Amino acid sequence: MSDRLFIFDTTLRDGEQVPGCQLNTVEKIQVAKQLELLGVDCIEAGFPVSSPGDFNSVIEISKAVTWPTICALTRAVEKDIDVAAEALRFAKRKRIHTGVGTSDSHINYKFRSTRDKIIEIAVAAVKYAKRYVEDVEFYAEDAGRTDNEYLARVVEAVIKAGATVVNIPDTTGYCLPTEYGEKIKYLMEHVDGIDKAVISTHCHNDLGMATANTLAGVINGARQVEVTINGIGERAGNTSLEEIVMITKCHPTLKIDTNINTQKIYPTSRMISSLMNMPVQPNKAIVGRNAFAHSSGIHQDGVLKDVSTYEIMNPKDVGIDDNSIVLTARSGRAALKYRLSVLGVTLDDEKLNEVYQEFLRLADKKKEIHDDDILVLAGADRSSNKGIKLDYLQVTTGLNIRSVASIGLRIAGELFESAATGNGPVDAAINALKNIIRREMVLREFTIQAISKGSDDMGKVHMQVEYNNHVYYGFGANTDIVSASVEAYLDCINKFQD
Repeated sequence: MSDRLFIFDTTLRDGEQVPGCQLNTVEKIQVAKQLELLGVDCIEAGFPVSSPGDFNSVIEISKAVTWPTICALTRAVEKDIDVAAEALRFAKRKRIHTGVGTSDSHINYKFRSTRDKIIEIAVAAVKYAKRYVEDVEFYAEDAGRTDNEYLARVVEAVIKAGATVVNIPDTTGYCLPTEYGEKIKYLMEHVDGIDKAVISTHCHNDLGMATANTLAGVINGARQVEVTINGIGERAGNTSLEEIVMITKCHPTLKIDTNINTQKIYPTSRMISSLMNMPVQPNKAIVGRNAFAHSSGIHQDGVLKDVSTYEIMNPKDVGIDDNSIVLTARSGRAALKYRLSVLGVTLDDEKLNEVYQEFLRLADKKKEIHDDDILVLAGADRSSNKGIKLDYLQVTTGLNIRSVASIGLRIAGELFESAATGNGPVDAAINALKNIIRREMVLREFTIQAISKGSDDMGKVHMQVEYNNHVYYGFGANTDIVSASVEAYLDCINKFQD
């Protein structure tokens, strides 16, 4: 008989902390519903005390989702717990996730406290949370750098106080897999009452070991894993949901089962990538563009003879359809709607019509439309209500001449025009834009990425613009990279807070 592994998804909390990846409440609900279809057991919906937006999102997700547990993060502070409980009031199944740092580094420098005092704080927080909910999870922040003997004392104390789940985070991604596995094993063997709680992993990928550490934790007794779609998260990211789930599926000798519908993995991955404007690297395990691609002649020969020679899993098992419908300028709305649904995107008729018109314009420029293209089109629809829009852009550039750009912007329905020169076409276009938008703006980061391979394919531009001592993140996509750059800059400007 296999053991049950609970999947705790923190895409909407830890994952959303990535700069530039913030979602609005409507988008978070869309993600939460997709996570429910995927089959995750617990959705960490936010950190309610951190902002009114997070508070409201936890409320609305609680209303929208039926069976997964909805979790809200807090510090070991009574006000945090009060606010979390209020945000969770509509959840069918609710959990408060509270905790405190336990490493000497956190105790001595962050809290300027003592080990005994930290245990008192931890116990008090769990007991206080139990006044609101039965299901209380405790996190021992920086457990990865906490010595095992003291960590065992903390874990034993919070379980006796009523914690139903105890999270052992490798907060800095420092542990080696053997060290992390031994840490979980030590707790399983030395904590009195360990059978009364579920031990959870929460690993970061700073040294590229998040998945290996999580697996080591599971092998040694952890039965909840805290993960994100595509491995997004603070700094180098978190453990990837898709990697842990498919490891357990491909290795039946582990005797570990999850509730995940693996055929929903790829659509969920593409949805998160699109909504958060966070590209998936082509060589990403399970969901990357090249995950099931074979270019070597030897590999191709082997796969053609027997796919199992080089593929350890069926692409269809993760929701990748080998026989996908090819989209061209002759494709109808039904084909576009179907492909979007496969990718986890649902649009009402009005928005579908808008995206379809953009699709036709793009299809006239390209031979074939790829999944990333239509996700960009669906994502671009979200910004259609912005106050400043690009009306037209004309650029003259070439070898040994200074680039010149003419631009027209629609601001509250009125057309404003300007022209400028620059050191290249993008610089000229941005200078012309600045002639109209006269604010003290500083471009801090400018990244261009081709989303597929052809010279006619869409290019993505990510920007960071500083204005009034605040950094804003913008995104643009177009077959013309200069236009994409202007759209990204305008995306930043439209987010300015006066």
